[in-house]
Amino acid sequence: MSRSNARTVSLRDRMLLASIALAAIVVGVFVATILAVSAARTATKQEARSKNLSVAALRLEKLVLDIENGVRGYAFTRDKRFLQPYIEAKKAMAARRGSFIALAGDQPRQARKAKALNGLIATYIETFADPVVQFSNRGAAELAYTNEGRNQGSHIHREFARFIQEENDLSRNRERAADSKSRHAIELGVAGLTGSAILILLFAIYLARGIARPVTEAAAGAGQVAAGDLSIRLSQKGPGEVGEFTKSFNEMAERLESTRNELEDQNAQLRESERLKSDLVNTVSHELRTPLSGVMGFTKLLLTREFDPETRRHYLGIVDAQARRLSNLLDDFLDVRRIEEGRFERAQELVDMATLLREEAQLYRQQSPKHDVAVEIDHAPLAVIGNPDRLRQVIGNLISNAIKYSPQGGVVEVSAVQENGSVRVEVRDEGMGIPLSQQPQIFTKFFRGDAPASGITGTGLGLAVSRDIVESHGGRIGFTSAEGEGTTFFVELPEANGVKDRQGHDEDQS
Repeated sequence: MSRSNARTVSLRDRMLLASIALAAIVVGVFVATILAVSAARTATKQEARSKNLSVAALRLEKLVLDIENGVRGYAFTRDKRFLQPYIEAKKAMAARRGSFIALAGDQPRQARKAKALNGLIATYIETFADPVVQFSNRGAAELAYTNEGRNQGSHIHREFARFIQEENDLSRNRERAADSKSRHAIELGVAGLTGSAILILLFAIYLARGIARPVTEAAAGAGQVAAGDLSIRLSQKGPGEVGEFTKSFNEMAERLESTRNELEDQNAQLRESERLKSDLVNTVSHELRTPLSGVMGFTKLLLTREFDPETRRHYLGIVDAQARRLSNLLDDFLDVRRIEEGRFERAQELVDMATLLREEAQLYRQQSPKHDVAVEIDHAPLAVIGNPDRLRQVIGNLISNAIKYSPQGGVVEVSAVQENGSVRVEVRDEGMGIPLSQQPQIFTKFFRGDAPASGITGTGLGLAVSRDIVESHGGRIGFTSAEGEGTTFFVELPEANGVKDRQGHDEDQS
């Protein structure tokens, strides 16, 4: 494996593999020890069981001998004293036979032989011992005690001898197996402990050589970064996470250097923002001062001098117009504040956009004799749900901008159509248009582009407020423009469902 491929194996994985290997060896030794102890304990238990089984077999065989001797003595002497061993042996026989079979139960072969012996004993008692006693009681002992009975007894003793011999052989085999397992466990334990010690030593050498030097270099590099030298870079050599650490250190230094550059750029932007803020304050103060100066100047004239009714009416009209202009400026600022604070709510009223457009066009047509505000409605009504005053504010702002940004006069076209479940309103002018570089900022608060240089008044809030109003009604606002060729703004609002059907029904009833 090449060095580059070796470095792709993480240090964590290497440590994990080494730990798993060490743990496997220790667990293997531990398991082998447990198995050896378990084997020894099993062998001990089996040996004890074999001894108990052998003792039980010998005791059961003794009972058979007692029955055999008692029957033979009674048959030949007819002395009932010889029946005492026979009687006592029969009483103990049932329990001894059950214990004998139970002890042999965990070994199928011995269990079968134990059951066979039990059957031979039962047959011997039923077919020979008990009949001999009965015949002897009747005085026919010479007929009762036959060679067949003696043969049965001899057969039982041979089977007992064979059974005990096999059990002893099994016990010796188990003891030899336990000794072999214990010996193998000890050998495995020694080999495992030796291997663990070697593995730990190699692992320690690897950690010392593979980590110590890169970490020392990283510590020195960190000191240089702390001192302000963000150009420092470390060698990315090293195993696993050490290489990743040095790589991350270099990336951190690069990010810190990039962040420092970004902060410097942001400081420059903040300085530019401060400049724009100053310009905004100047613009707002100028926009407020102009109508305020008009109101104060003409009010002072009216208070200090006498004018004929026609002139007085004219001056009062100027004061009223400037006061309305001042009120509209303040309303724009308040609208921005309400929208930013989330306190702007739209009313849920039925609004006919066709009627609203005609009224706004008539209003602005009277205010600008140089402009012709033409209205084209696809069909009426064009119903939407919303706040009529806010929607009127949006349309009025678009018509007002169309008039302001076409100072040479001309036609301002206002049209509305219903399409795809929406009401689309468009306001077109033949003015100066919007430069392509300024178009992305048109809906930004306080942005006015080249308007101040062109002598066009305003705060740069109208379009920003209009966009928020339209979007709060579930609609959208946009524009198309080419410099020197005019601008078209459009507003799309969801059409009120079922409104036209209800209105048509009402008209039929009327």
